[in-house]
Amino acid sequence: MPITVIVADDQAMVRDGIATLLGAAEDIEVVAQAADGSEAVRLAAEHRPDVVVMDVRMPVMDGLEATREITSPAGGAPSEDGAEGPRVLVLTTFDLDEYVYEALGAGASGFLLKDAPVDDLRSAVRTVARGDALLAPSVTKRLIADIAARRRDRVHARPEAYADLTPREADVLRLVARGLSNAEIAEELVVSEQTVKTHVGRILMKLDLRDRTQAVVFAYENGVV
Repeated sequence: MPITVIVADDQAMVRDGIATLLGAAEDIEVVAQAADGSEAVRLAAEHRPDVVVMDVRMPVMDGLEATREITSPAGGAPSEDGAEGPRVLVLTTFDLDEYVYEALGAGASGFLLKDAPVDDLRSAVRTVARGDALLAPSVTKRLIADIAARRRDRVHARPEAYADLTPREADVLRLVARGLSNAEIAEELVVSEQTVKTHVGRILMKLDLRDRTQAVVFAYENGVV
């Protein structure tokens, strides 16, 4: 089955262009387009896509608020057939920290700049669709550096849920926070990639996190790494 996508952008030419580029991939199907955040929320509820590619600055409702609604317990709850709710890939021209933090806080699974190559955009959609995290490299470096700096300024008490992780799950979380893929973690720990996927799933469940992006932020904010 192809990855189903909704593209939300208030500029028609940009929206059509993104939809055309994504739709040209055999494994991606653009099922709808939205001209503002409110329409994106409505279409996401109607089509239940795998991914919503979301612009930030839009009229009526901006992309950050739309992301918050789509990924909320109500908007992101599994459907009757058990399928998970849509994941959001924020795609914007503005490489600004406040957008990154707000997008992650709103529940976005990825953040990519509009000047990224086409192959990177398609890869980002695939990455987010399978539940992994994705941030533009420049964004990741600043995000981690900022969180690390703030962590040095205060003492962290790790959430009680962290104590529920097994030693191996804690190891996996630290490696996820370092940016390693499942394959790289499997090689590091000398286990199968499927075993790593199982550990990651249990970590997200125990810590009540939506995806790897939130796991990375959790790890840095709580002094795990």
